[in-house]
This record gives sequence, C-alpha cells and structure tokens, in this order.
Amino acid sequence: MNEWLLLAPVGAFVLAALALFVIDTISPEKTDGGLLAGVATIGALAALASSGVLLLSDVATGGVELFGGQLVVDGMSLLFTFIFGSVTALVTLASIDYIRGMAHQAEYYLLVLLAATGMSLMASANSLALVFISLELASLPSYALVAYLKGNRGSVEGALKYFLIGALSSSILVYGISLVYASTGSLLLVDVAGSIGGAADSYPGVLGVGVLMIIAGFAFKTAAVPFHFWAPDAYEGAPAPVAAFLSSASKAAGFVVAFRVLLVAFPIQDVASAVDWVLAFQILAVLTMTVGNFAAATQENVKRMLAYSSIGHAGYVLIGLAALTNVGGMSAEATVLGASMLHLLVYGFMNTGAFLFVALVEHWEVGRTFEDYNGLAREAPLACVAMTVFMFSLAGLPVGGGFVSKYYLFAGAVGAGVWWLALVGAINSALSLYYYSRVVKAVWIEEPAEPRIIERYPTALYVALLSAAVVTVLLLPGLLVFDGAAFDAAAALL
Repeated sequence: MNEWLLLAPVGAFVLAALALFVIDTISPEKTDGGLLAGVATIGALAALASSGVLLLSDVATGGVELFGGQLVVDGMSLLFTFIFGSVTALVTLASIDYIRGMAHQAEYYLLVLLAATGMSLMASANSLALVFISLELASLPSYALVAYLKGNRGSVEGALKYFLIGALSSSILVYGISLVYASTGSLLLVDVAGSIGGAADSYPGVLGVGVLMIIAGFAFKTAAVPFHFWAPDAYEGAPAPVAAFLSSASKAAGFVVAFRVLLVAFPIQDVASAVDWVLAFQILAVLTMTVGNFAAATQENVKRMLAYSSIGHAGYVLIGLAALTNVGGMSAEATVLGASMLHLLVYGFMNTGAFLFVALVEHWEVGRTFEDYNGLAREAPLACVAMTVFMFSLAGLPVGGGFVSKYYLFAGAVGAGVWWLALVGAINSALSLYYYSRVVKAVWIEEPAEPRIIERYPTALYVALLSAAVVTVLLLPGLLVFDGAAFDAAAALL
C-alpha cells in the first residue's frame, strides 16, 4: 500500500492545521469561529475515518514500517489514532460555543490539531528518538492550551505547573533514552531489543536506570502516581474542552507509547535481570487507582473530582502492563493488554463527554461545585441524562461501554494470575460509584440553593455532548466490534 495512504490519519491532522494557518493569515481579525471549528472538526473526522478504514485492512494485521523503521503503522497505532480523531472531533465541535467571542481562536484550534498530530506520531513511533520528538510535539501545544484563558489566574497557574513538571519529566525521559543508547548502541526499538540481553549482562546498572527513567517519563504523561501532581491543577484551570482533550487523548497517547516501547524494546524476559518493570507497574497501578479514587471522593469541585477520577482510571489501564507476569501464558497477557486498549477507547468518549458537560455548565456560569449543580435537570434534562450515562459508565455500571471494558480488564487480570490487582480495581470501582453518584444526585434530586433560569442552549456543545453519550451507550454491545482489533494488536505486540 502506498506510504502516503498509510500516513493519511496523521496527514489529515496536519492538513487541517495548515488550512487553519492559511485562513488565519488571510483574515486574522475577521475569521469566523464556526469556519475555524469546522475545518478542525473535518480534519479530525478525516483522521478518524481513515484510521478506521485502515484498521479494517491487512495493515492492521501485519503492520508496515516506514522511513527505515522509524514509524510503524499497525493495528495498535490505528486503533489509538481512531481514539485521537474521535476525541479531537468532539472537543473542536464543542469549542465553537465555549470560546465564542474570545481572542486567538485560530491559534486555539491550531494547537489542538498539532497536539493531536504529535499523539498520532506517538502511536506509530518505532524509535526512541521519534518517541521523544512526538511526545514534545504533543506536549508543547498542550501547555499553551491550558493557559488559553490568559486572564484567568487558575488557567495560568495550572499551565505553569504543567509546563515545569513537564519540562522536568522530559529531561528525565531523554536522559533515560541516552542511558539506553549508551548500553545498547541503538535507538530503534527492534535493535534495542536485539542488544538488550548483552546490555543487561554488561551494563545492568546503566540499562536499569535508563529504563526506570523512561518509565518515569511515561508515568508523567499518563498522570500516574506519584507523577500526577500537575493533573488536578492543569485540568481545573484549563478550558473544560481542553481538560477533556488532555485527560482523554493525551492520556491514551502516553499509554500507547509506553505499550510499544516497553514490549518491543524491553521484553521483560530479557531485561528482568537489570530491572523488573512489571513489578514497577504493579506498584504504580495500585497507587494510582487508589490515590486517584480516594482523592476524587473528597472533592467538592466537580471538575477537580473528574481530574482525580482520570488519575484513578490511569491506574486501571496500568493493569494491562502490570499483569504481564507470564503466569497465564501469551493468550491471557494479550487479553489483559487488549482490555487496557479497549478501556482507553471507551474512556475517550465517556470521560470527554463528562468534561463537556462541565464545559456546558461553565458556559452557563452556574458554578463548579456539587451544590452548584443542584437541580440542573429541571432546566437541561437531556444534558443531565447524558451526564448520568457518563457517570455510571465511568463507575462500571452496565449503562455504557465502561462496564464491558472493565469486565475484560479485571477478568484478564485474573486470567493472567494477578487476581489481587483485579480485586484492588474492583474495590476502587465500588468507591468511585460514591462520588460519581453525587453528581447524579445533585442534578436530579437536590434542590437548587436559589432559582435559576437558563436561556442559552449552545447547539454545537449540545451536539458534541449528546454524540459522546450515544456512542458510550452503543459501545456497551458495540465494543465487540473493536475487541478483535484490540486483542490482535496486543498479541502482535507481545
């Protein structure tokens, strides 16, 4: 297949970004926000559609290397690019109403598309050098997006924390890559794997420290404990659509690059004598899901609760790496790893939708606490039905795809011989039902502190919100459409 066709998903993001640049150059002061959002949304939908078509082709089964092995297009990269396209389309569509009347709208959509481009390259990166470059391409626009509300102190403060911790984590990651290069003599993941056995015997300390530093860099990107401190402040201060984008797409990008680097370059059976990264991820998984859920349960700010909730979900996904103990065999490992991918797919819709509901409430200037949400269902019943779907699906109840993805994940962990990880995950899911149900109780049952009348019902934001809700519900049975692709991608990686 022509290489340009294989790069169509990434190319769709790039072309849409270039189109926005040209439009803004022609009329920087008079550009219509709807036109900018339309171009960005069409580009994201094109990336979604092209990745979906390629996912059904032979490319997803065998995988194709490009540019001397620097990039690889396979089932996993296409599945995650599908996620990035979906989240980006929802976010850009919802942003029409959210940033209406604000300055620098072209730059806003341009930054979203450039970040999505970096995330798509992260999914295909087959070299440690390209891993770092694509991660920075995704991160730098994200810092600016968090600070988009320049007159808002929380936005600037969150962006500053995000940038400082991000710069530190990037330096740790690139230093870890340099140590791996020093011990193996290569940056291509396959070549690193070929040299890993000798490096583990000759330079176990250098290699071990290098792998641990790379893991730390990935842990920051996925907001895993104890590298999560930036996430609550960044998500709370950022525009709500940006928080949706970062907590869903950016998190998925961190995981996909971690899956490929660790499984291709550092097979646990070859590198265990230098560093047992499976044990490291078991510790990270338990800490992340527990700290994230307990912190979310103590919050009074809904947006901050969702931020900690996203940390808890990162802990669930980490089970996919923490369960690779080789106890249950290749089939069990492919199941649990594929389940992690499926959970990220569903999470992309239900978590994005939850943050878009917050965006809707912010658009109405209602407030951010649970008490402020009291009685919202009287004025916006359809939106509150969608939020109820998101909350219960995030908790793992059988109203959306989150139930199926969590079932696959916990069942896969049991099959892989780490039943205790599944138990910790189930306990944390039960805890999460408490704080998710607080939102549902507030909007449907509680009485508002004072009467309110909502007169503006933003069309684009509503369409994005309801679309996410419909897909979340449809994924309850519809996840069977994607499970084959996810499990096949996981098996090919292993």
